[in-house]
Amino acid sequence: MNQTHPSTHRAFIAFGSNVGDRIEMIEAACREMERASIRIKRTSSLFETAPMYVLDQDPFINGVCEVETSLSPMELLDTLQAIEIGLGRRKLIDKGPRSIDLDILLYDQQIFSHERLYIPHQLMLERDFVLRPLCQLIPHERPPFLGHAKSYLAHLKTLPPPEPTPFSTTPISNHFPAIHSTNPNRPTHIMAILNLTPDSFSDGGIHSPQDLATLTTTVRNFIQAGATIIDIGGESTRPGSSPVGEAEELARVIPAIRHIRTTIPEAAHVAISIDTYRARVAEEACAAGADIINDVSSGLLDPEMLPTMARTGKSVILMHMRGTPSTMTKLTDYPNGVIQDVGTELLQRVAAAEAAGIRRWRIILDPGLGFAKNEPHDLTILRDLQQFRTGIEGLEYFPWLMGPSRKRFVGRLTGVQKASERTWGTAATVAASIAGGADIVRVHDVKEMWQVARVSDAIYRGIS
Repeated sequence: MNQTHPSTHRAFIAFGSNVGDRIEMIEAACREMERASIRIKRTSSLFETAPMYVLDQDPFINGVCEVETSLSPMELLDTLQAIEIGLGRRKLIDKGPRSIDLDILLYDQQIFSHERLYIPHQLMLERDFVLRPLCQLIPHERPPFLGHAKSYLAHLKTLPPPEPTPFSTTPISNHFPAIHSTNPNRPTHIMAILNLTPDSFSDGGIHSPQDLATLTTTVRNFIQAGATIIDIGGESTRPGSSPVGEAEELARVIPAIRHIRTTIPEAAHVAISIDTYRARVAEEACAAGADIINDVSSGLLDPEMLPTMARTGKSVILMHMRGTPSTMTKLTDYPNGVIQDVGTELLQRVAAAEAAGIRRWRIILDPGLGFAKNEPHDLTILRDLQQFRTGIEGLEYFPWLMGPSRKRFVGRLTGVQKASERTWGTAATVAASIAGGADIVRVHDVKEMWQVARVSDAIYRGIS
């Protein structure tokens, strides 16, 4: 009896690099796989790991991807080895330094044996740097050996803790350090808010894209005060706000980004984030010099946004929101609690982003304080932020951004009506965000919040 086989197969491929621009090499390998019709469905995070076996070499960046392919195991092996060679890999020492390494871990549920290839990969169950990223994708599946009862996650838990601990790695740009969100000693990044809008809730009308002299002064002051990221917005998304047209938003933000990148030398090592939910604005902003796309809707308000994010290859911030800025205040029902429900909805946005081709290691998450949240929800998120990282399966290893600056709940709690005077209340929320594990805090008062973050980092992260 002939058994029919599906035309496509599910495989898991491990990748690693410890020579040159390691992340760019891995991303180049992913692009080459897709050119060879090996469709990447999901990726793990990237982890910086110490070398194994041959110890006298630089640290690796490692990860795993799930792919869909019509190639047979040997055809897949030949294709991956051709990609390695095409990207300049030269194998001089077994398990030694390499610019790119692509290994087939699993292929459907098959056990495959050939002098050149063994599936499952013979050493995978003893390697933390393989099992850790694999467990992000299929933690509860089991190796395809007859009678094998232990899941991949169970195998990972039996391994001795690696020394040093592998850190998740989120690249931003070539001129900006990667974020290591699982490093307990990481510094908090200060994201300065630069609104080029007449109607933002606390700083509308201060900056105009036509007044480049004032823009220059503001950017220089931000950098001198400690900002490492500047978030540029051309449309207010405050509760109840009305949208502007795409052309107006472009006219506000593109000249400003271009100006910062071409005429302010101090900004060379600062990341620029474009705060937009429109795909075209995001794409043109990246072409003008933006490093990060910050979408308050996580791609829900423009169907072209997620594919555009993937095409740019930039790192992205996916924020939790429901509805639109004009409707979100009515969408505040969280029957399972705000942490669980926001976490579940963010997982859905991560899945949508990955389906569009965005790599997991390019994603930063934001729980969306004040967006489809009321005061108790905001306070719960600030109190229990760490639960997103440790209490919801699938959200481990992501960096988190928190945007509590001058929010309405701060005004309600303090009785301060004027948003620009909510600095002291904001300071408490920034300290709480850092205590809960935030990697980036988005703020208006850069000088003051840098001081709060500096002391909070010393208290909670041992940075003195």
